[in-house]
Amino acid sequence: MATPFLNSLAQLKTRDYIGPTQNQNYKGYGLSKGKEREGEWDFYWCDVSWLRENFDHTYMDEHVRISHFRNHYELTRKNYMVKNLKRFRKQLEREAGKLEAAKCDFFPKTFEMPCEYHLFVEEFRKNPGITWIMKPVARSQGKGIFLFRRLKDIMDWRKGTAGKKLTSLEAQQARSVVNPSGSHDVRSSDDQKEEIPVENYVAQRYIENPYLIGGRKFDLRVYVLVMSYIPLRAWLYRDGFARFSNTRFTLSSIDDQYVHLTNVAVQKTSPDYHPKKGCKWMLQRFRQYLASKHGPEAVETLFSNMDNIFIKSLQSVQKVIISDKHCFELYGYDILIDQDLKPWLLEVNASPSLIASSREDYELKTCLLEDALHVVDMEARLTGREKRVGGFDLMWNDGPVSREEGAPDLSEMGNFVTNTHLGCINDRKKQLRQLFRSLQGQKKASS
Repeated sequence: MATPFLNSLAQLKTRDYIGPTQNQNYKGYGLSKGKEREGEWDFYWCDVSWLRENFDHTYMDEHVRISHFRNHYELTRKNYMVKNLKRFRKQLEREAGKLEAAKCDFFPKTFEMPCEYHLFVEEFRKNPGITWIMKPVARSQGKGIFLFRRLKDIMDWRKGTAGKKLTSLEAQQARSVVNPSGSHDVRSSDDQKEEIPVENYVAQRYIENPYLIGGRKFDLRVYVLVMSYIPLRAWLYRDGFARFSNTRFTLSSIDDQYVHLTNVAVQKTSPDYHPKKGCKWMLQRFRQYLASKHGPEAVETLFSNMDNIFIKSLQSVQKVIISDKHCFELYGYDILIDQDLKPWLLEVNASPSLIASSREDYELKTCLLEDALHVVDMEARLTGREKRVGGFDLMWNDGPVSREEGAPDLSEMGNFVTNTHLGCINDRKKQLRQLFRSLQGQKKASS
């Protein structure tokens, strides 16, 4: 199964960023013409900062692939994600009715700050005493997040943070993503200096009844690979993990980040953190635990509701994402489960961390990347009819995909089961052997 292209990208398994292909057997057809000439390449696992600076100045031949969509931020910035989901919900209500629109009720009540401050205050006063959480719209790893219950706390924030200018680097990044059209800002540097934006936050109703295991809060990291938005073609990875806080959950201490934030970047700074033990469960273990507590039927319902989150969130941005044929994206979804086994979408990450925190985590992420490369299929070995490639299952192909082989992909069927296996056995090596053996046989037969 190892191929020249995959071998040439072996470093991808241990790094977050990959530059131009170093394999001399491959002639490059992507050419960067920005400030730094980076040479020719076929495949670029780039970070979003490279995308902002170079995408519009890069020639890419037909077969070249790059690891982000041009305006990915429509889904991966917290404020844009909520804006698009709200718009999509209204659209569904108009076109399909309230019952279908209710399928979008998987994100907490959210307000963008400071522009929706007065709307937030109105909502806050309707429900005094509940907990809210403030999150910067474009930061990650738990940075800048805090919880509050008093309006005075948010007023203090408004006087301080809302008026604070971003650093020059933050401002440059913010400017490059605030234009919904996806085009670069071409104003002069003098104009840019005069109009440095303030940092936006979202105020979100805090989920006060999270499902706890061992008294600790957790969320789930799930991986979704999108190969195209028009038509929408999305794959769901079987493996993922639950990230636990290091301290028992309580609402009596809302200032303790080790209680309320499950980000590994936060938890590993805890005095009680054990590097070897870590703070993660693999999704197979998590699914088995839930099945033993609540039964397989309740677990199937929960995971089906998570499938709905993935599809509805992608559909909410389908018409606004620039679906360039050169682009694909591996998203990291963060999902919280509450005590009623209801899943909530917290955020979607455009650059989910590929740094391993344990041996088990390393195995997951190396296999994830290898399978993502198999789906991207730079060497054109796949037929395009595959429902599974390694650990990835095709869950949407311009419509729902059936789990049953040969069954028509029509969700109207009463016994329809979506082709997803999140948290199930991932016999990826066996599947890949069978897949490529079959493809080789078909190739020989046709030649």
